[in-house]
Amino acid sequence: MKKLIFIDDSPLDQFILKRISTKYKLGCDVSCTDNGEEVIEFLDQHKCDKNDLPDIILVDIYMPQFNGWAFLDKIQYLYPTLIRPLKIHILSSSISPRDITHARQYSCVDSYIFKPITKELLEKLVDDDAADNN
Repeated sequence: MKKLIFIDDSPLDQFILKRISTKYKLGCDVSCTDNGEEVIEFLDQHKCDKNDLPDIILVDIYMPQFNGWAFLDKIQYLYPTLIRPLKIHILSSSISPRDITHARQYSCVDSYIFKPITKELLEKLVDDDAADNN
């Protein structure tokens, strides 16, 4: 089963993502948090254990305190030390071309996705990750 971490400060968006995953049995274990710093610490502590690392991380960019940009700034240095690659996708309500361009500057970011997440989109992310790991 794929492991997915969703970093977002919106309880509603977290609920929707978990509900879609569960209702449609998409084959992923979803963990949600509003604390990107904790995710960075977890990844750093488990960077050599491929079974503990998530397969996919979805991150919102606009959150109070430690926002998605701060997460990306930290993960870009940690990413090369991970024992295996993982997929990082921006999931945001921002449609600003400036944000999209900024996100493309991070080599560890696989895509920029507009909210709301849909069953089809989540299914594609999980399926694409499964195909990449075969």
